[in-house]
Amino acid sequence: MTVGIVGMGYVGLPLAVAFANAGHRVIAMDSDPRKVAMLEAGESYIEDIPTAELQGIRDHLEPTTRVGPLAHADAVLLCVPTPLTSNREPDLGPLVDATQALARVLRAGQLVVLESTSYPGTTRERLLPMLEESGLAAGSDFSLAFSPERVDPGREDYTMRTTPKVVGGLTEVCTQRAVDLYETICDEVVPVATPEAAELTKLLENIFRSVNIALVNELAILADRMNIDIWEVVDAASTKPFGFMRFEPGPGMGGHCLPVDPFYLAWRAREFDFPTEFIELAGKINMQMPYHCVEKIERALNDVGKAVKGSRVAILGVSYKAGIGDLRESPALKIINLLTDRGADLVYHDPHVPELGQHGLTSQPLEDALDGADLAVIVTAHPEIDLAAVIRSAPRVVDLRGVTRRTPAPSVVRL
Repeated sequence: MTVGIVGMGYVGLPLAVAFANAGHRVIAMDSDPRKVAMLEAGESYIEDIPTAELQGIRDHLEPTTRVGPLAHADAVLLCVPTPLTSNREPDLGPLVDATQALARVLRAGQLVVLESTSYPGTTRERLLPMLEESGLAAGSDFSLAFSPERVDPGREDYTMRTTPKVVGGLTEVCTQRAVDLYETICDEVVPVATPEAAELTKLLENIFRSVNIALVNELAILADRMNIDIWEVVDAASTKPFGFMRFEPGPGMGGHCLPVDPFYLAWRAREFDFPTEFIELAGKINMQMPYHCVEKIERALNDVGKAVKGSRVAILGVSYKAGIGDLRESPALKIINLLTDRGADLVYHDPHVPELGQHGLTSQPLEDALDGADLAVIVTAHPEIDLAAVIRSAPRVVDLRGVTRRTPAPSVVRL
């Protein structure tokens, strides 16, 4: 089988590797010629995909910037970004462009699957009309389905094969074709009745996390004012064997999914005269966490008689989660901006992010970052960061991830 994949990012490239490893021919399309050139050379630009693995599938991979080769694919998967506008509304521009391009080469018998996260109705109301401009009818001439991506960058316990795959097609035949496709790379495929059900499934998964993270973040702010250790509270509550699921406070949410997906549903819900107040409140709380974290930093400096302005602050970890270099929506960037506005002398250390071009900063070795620092802030707790050295070297430490709670030290302030 020949599988075409549009978008070679964190979703598309792992899919390409999985299908190639399963013996399929893969047409790997991306509009970025740099990515295509790297794929042609067998070089990976995503941490989850080793270059050695790409080298092993080069005979099965056809990287391209052109839409034409997709006409030869049995199935085409759309894995393009679905970001938000500056007004926190869905931006389907990349998806519309990709779909219109695909419609120009679509042929009878093909299966088209959208993997990009969007609001319920996107597949049926947006993709279907654009694809049918080809003169072909969805459900009879070609198949159409939605299957949400479930990629968690940096995670090794759940892989493409071991994570169940949800699919919902326009018709039963469309669904079955999608099931047959994904069964070649996934151990379990979960069919649902419609594309809308599959679209809402993805949003529910991420909104569930967003709301619960917002809840514990709000309690963290309250616990701070009440002089209660929120980490002790979370640890104690987690001993209950039923009716409780552990979520931890932090500096805010990052990545493509959690900060973005709830707003897709909130926007769609307004078209049905239904304000999703619970979801939007959670987003508001999580977006405010960097401000609370900066207040903690200010108080920690004030406790030793220092102002933020002129103080040397070492930021430890700037990616949105531990173990990877992904900066998308990282709360560390907001914290850096806020501290810069307040006149702090910033330096950072992150083994996964060599530079922050927009801030004019480059990652320093941990020892150099801590040298002369008035305060160290643990924003992203990469496993490579020597926490003992941080506590030993920095006169004051603000831990926004709770990773030092097993190592009591008078110099450490926790979220």
